[in-house]
Amino acid sequence: MTHAAPPKRIIVAISGASGAVYGVRLLQVLRDLGQVQTHVTISDAGLLNLQQELDMSRAQVEALADVAYPVREVGAAIASGSFQCDGMVVAPCSMRMLAAVAHGLSDNLMARAADVMLKERRRLILMVRETPLNLAHLRNMTSVTEMGGLIFPPVPSFYHRPQTLADMVDHTVSRVVDLLGLPQPQAPRWHGLPAAD
Repeated sequence: MTHAAPPKRIIVAISGASGAVYGVRLLQVLRDLGQVQTHVTISDAGLLNLQQELDMSRAQVEALADVAYPVREVGAAIASGSFQCDGMVVAPCSMRMLAAVAHGLSDNLMARAADVMLKERRRLILMVRETPLNLAHLRNMTSVTEMGGLIFPPVPSFYHRPQTLADMVDHTVSRVVDLLGLPQPQAPRWHGLPAAD
Protein backbone atom coordinates (compact mmCIF):
# COMPACT_ATOMS: atom_id res chain seq x y z
CA MET A 1 0.00 0.00 0.00
CA THR A 2 1.45 3.36 -1.02
CA HIS A 3 0.79 6.62 0.74
CA ALA A 4 0.80 9.98 -0.97
CA ALA A 5 3.54 12.27 0.27
CA PRO A 6 2.23 15.00 2.55
CA PRO A 7 2.18 18.44 0.96
CA LYS A 8 5.08 20.79 1.55
CA ARG A 9 4.14 23.63 3.88
CA ILE A 10 5.42 27.07 2.95
CA ILE A 11 4.78 30.35 4.78
CA VAL A 12 4.59 33.49 2.64
CA ALA A 13 4.72 36.81 4.46
CA ILE A 14 4.07 40.09 2.68
CA SER A 15 5.59 43.05 4.50
CA GLY A 16 5.57 46.76 3.75
CA ALA A 17 8.27 47.16 1.13
CA SER A 18 7.62 47.96 -2.50
CA GLY A 19 7.39 44.82 -4.61
CA ALA A 20 4.12 43.28 -3.43
CA VAL A 21 3.99 41.52 -6.80
CA TYR A 22 6.68 39.11 -5.59
CA GLY A 23 4.53 37.80 -2.74
CA VAL A 24 1.45 37.51 -4.91
CA ARG A 25 3.28 35.79 -7.75
CA LEU A 26 4.99 33.40 -5.34
CA LEU A 27 1.60 32.36 -3.93
CA GLN A 28 0.30 31.79 -7.47
CA VAL A 29 3.31 29.72 -8.50
CA LEU A 30 3.21 27.60 -5.33
CA ARG A 31 -0.51 26.97 -5.85
CA ASP A 32 0.07 25.90 -9.44
CA LEU A 33 2.89 23.50 -8.47
CA GLY A 34 0.46 21.34 -6.50
CA GLN A 35 1.42 19.41 -3.36
CA VAL A 36 2.27 22.69 -1.62
CA GLN A 37 0.19 24.03 1.25
CA THR A 38 0.64 27.79 1.65
CA HIS A 39 0.17 29.87 4.79
CA VAL A 40 0.07 33.65 4.39
CA THR A 41 0.24 36.67 6.66
CA ILE A 42 0.21 40.31 5.53
CA SER A 43 1.37 43.32 7.51
CA ASP A 44 -0.64 46.55 7.56
CA ALA A 45 1.97 48.29 5.41
CA GLY A 46 2.07 45.25 3.14
CA LEU A 47 -1.66 45.64 2.55
CA LEU A 48 -1.16 49.30 1.64
CA ASN A 49 1.36 48.28 -1.01
CA LEU A 50 -0.90 45.54 -2.35
CA GLN A 51 -3.61 48.15 -2.81
CA GLN A 52 -1.28 50.82 -4.24
CA GLU A 53 0.80 48.63 -6.55
CA LEU A 54 -1.64 45.88 -7.60
CA ASP A 55 -5.14 47.13 -6.73
CA MET A 56 -5.61 43.96 -4.66
CA SER A 57 -7.52 43.57 -1.41
CA ARG A 58 -6.50 41.46 1.56
CA ALA A 59 -9.24 38.96 0.70
CA GLN A 60 -7.99 38.57 -2.88
CA VAL A 61 -4.46 37.81 -1.74
CA GLU A 62 -5.52 35.53 1.11
CA ALA A 63 -7.65 33.55 -1.38
CA LEU A 64 -4.42 32.50 -3.12
CA ALA A 65 -3.28 30.66 0.03
CA ASP A 66 -4.58 27.61 1.84
CA VAL A 67 -4.51 29.31 5.26
CA ALA A 68 -4.36 33.01 6.18
CA TYR A 69 -3.54 34.60 9.52
CA PRO A 70 -3.89 38.16 10.83
CA VAL A 71 -0.44 39.61 11.48
CA ARG A 72 -1.31 40.32 15.13
CA GLU A 73 -2.44 36.72 15.83
CA VAL A 74 0.74 35.75 17.68
CA GLY A 75 -0.92 32.56 18.93
CA ALA A 76 -1.40 31.19 15.40
CA ALA A 77 -0.05 27.78 14.40
CA ILE A 78 2.92 29.21 12.48
CA ALA A 79 4.16 30.90 15.68
CA SER A 80 5.22 27.54 17.12
CA GLY A 81 8.23 25.38 16.37
CA SER A 82 5.93 22.37 16.64
CA PHE A 83 4.23 23.49 13.40
CA GLN A 84 5.84 21.33 10.72
CA CYS A 85 6.96 23.67 7.97
CA ASP A 86 9.39 23.41 5.05
CA GLY A 87 10.24 27.08 4.59
CA MET A 88 9.23 30.71 4.84
CA VAL A 89 9.62 33.56 2.39
CA VAL A 90 9.12 37.23 3.23
CA ALA A 91 8.24 38.70 -0.16
CA PRO A 92 8.91 41.56 -0.16
CA CYS A 93 10.85 42.16 3.04
CA SER A 94 10.93 45.68 4.45
CA MET A 95 13.89 47.02 6.37
CA ARG A 96 11.67 47.08 9.47
CA MET A 97 10.97 43.37 9.07
CA LEU A 98 14.64 42.66 8.40
CA ALA A 99 15.57 44.50 11.61
CA ALA A 100 12.94 42.61 13.60
CA VAL A 101 14.35 39.28 12.40
CA ALA A 102 17.96 40.34 12.91
CA HIS A 103 17.27 41.35 16.52
CA GLY A 104 14.77 38.64 17.48
CA LEU A 105 11.86 41.06 17.95
CA SER A 106 8.91 38.70 17.74
CA ASP A 107 6.42 41.53 18.12
CA ASN A 108 3.95 40.28 15.50
CA LEU A 109 3.15 36.97 13.81
CA MET A 110 5.36 37.63 10.81
CA ALA A 111 8.46 38.33 12.90
CA ARG A 112 7.66 35.47 15.28
CA ALA A 113 7.24 32.96 12.43
CA ALA A 114 10.59 34.08 10.98
CA ASP A 115 12.21 33.71 14.40
CA VAL A 116 10.80 30.17 14.62
CA MET A 117 12.30 29.31 11.25
CA LEU A 118 15.74 30.36 12.46
CA LYS A 119 15.57 28.64 15.83
CA GLU A 120 14.33 25.41 14.23
CA ARG A 121 17.04 25.63 11.52
CA ARG A 122 14.51 25.79 8.71
CA ARG A 123 14.75 27.68 5.43
CA LEU A 124 14.05 31.42 5.76
CA ILE A 125 14.32 33.63 2.67
CA LEU A 126 14.06 37.42 2.96
CA MET A 127 13.43 39.24 -0.31
CA VAL A 128 14.78 42.53 1.01
CA ARG A 129 13.74 45.66 -0.87
CA GLU A 130 15.63 48.90 -0.34
CA THR A 131 18.22 50.99 -2.11
CA PRO A 132 20.65 52.46 -1.38
CA LEU A 133 21.53 50.50 1.74
CA ASN A 134 22.79 52.13 4.93
CA LEU A 135 25.08 50.48 7.45
CA ALA A 136 22.19 49.34 9.68
CA HIS A 137 20.63 47.51 6.72
CA LEU A 138 23.92 45.82 5.84
CA ARG A 139 24.62 44.79 9.43
CA ASN A 140 21.11 43.39 9.80
CA MET A 141 21.57 41.37 6.61
CA THR A 142 24.86 40.02 7.95
CA SER A 143 23.22 39.12 11.25
CA VAL A 144 20.39 37.20 9.57
CA THR A 145 22.88 35.41 7.32
CA GLU A 146 24.97 34.40 10.32
CA MET A 147 21.82 32.93 11.91
CA GLY A 148 21.14 30.82 8.82
CA GLY A 149 18.69 32.98 6.90
CA LEU A 150 19.02 33.71 3.19
CA ILE A 151 19.08 37.31 2.00
CA PHE A 152 17.59 37.40 -1.48
CA PRO A 153 17.19 40.90 -2.93
CA PRO A 154 14.88 40.61 -5.97
CA VAL A 155 17.50 41.92 -8.38
CA PRO A 156 16.40 41.36 -11.99
CA SER A 157 18.67 39.47 -14.37
CA PHE A 158 18.86 40.10 -18.08
CA TYR A 159 20.82 37.16 -19.52
CA HIS A 160 17.55 35.38 -20.28
CA ARG A 161 16.40 38.45 -22.24
CA PRO A 162 13.12 39.26 -20.50
CA GLN A 163 10.52 40.87 -22.69
CA THR A 164 8.15 42.07 -19.97
CA LEU A 165 8.06 43.02 -16.32
CA ALA A 166 6.21 39.74 -15.71
CA ASP A 167 9.17 37.85 -17.21
CA MET A 168 11.53 39.49 -14.71
CA VAL A 169 9.22 38.80 -11.76
CA ASP A 170 8.74 35.18 -12.83
CA HIS A 171 12.48 34.59 -13.15
CA THR A 172 13.09 35.96 -9.65
CA VAL A 173 10.24 33.94 -8.14
CA SER A 174 11.52 30.82 -9.89
CA ARG A 175 14.89 31.29 -8.18
CA VAL A 176 13.13 31.53 -4.81
CA VAL A 177 11.16 28.35 -5.47
CA ASP A 178 14.45 26.63 -6.30
CA LEU A 179 15.82 27.73 -2.92
CA LEU A 180 12.78 26.14 -1.27
CA GLY A 181 13.78 22.84 -2.88
CA LEU A 182 10.56 22.49 -4.85
CA PRO A 183 10.57 20.91 -8.32
CA GLN A 184 9.84 23.19 -11.27
CA PRO A 185 9.94 21.16 -14.47
CA GLN A 186 8.99 24.15 -16.61
CA ALA A 187 11.44 26.63 -15.09
CA PRO A 188 13.87 28.13 -17.59
CA ARG A 189 17.46 27.01 -17.01
CA TRP A 190 20.79 28.42 -18.07
CA HIS A 191 22.66 25.88 -20.19
CA GLY A 192 25.77 27.92 -20.84
CA LEU A 193 26.91 29.92 -23.82
CA PRO A 194 27.00 28.19 -27.18
CA ALA A 195 30.35 26.63 -28.02
CA ALA A 196 32.64 28.86 -30.03
CA ASP A 197 33.19 27.80 -33.64
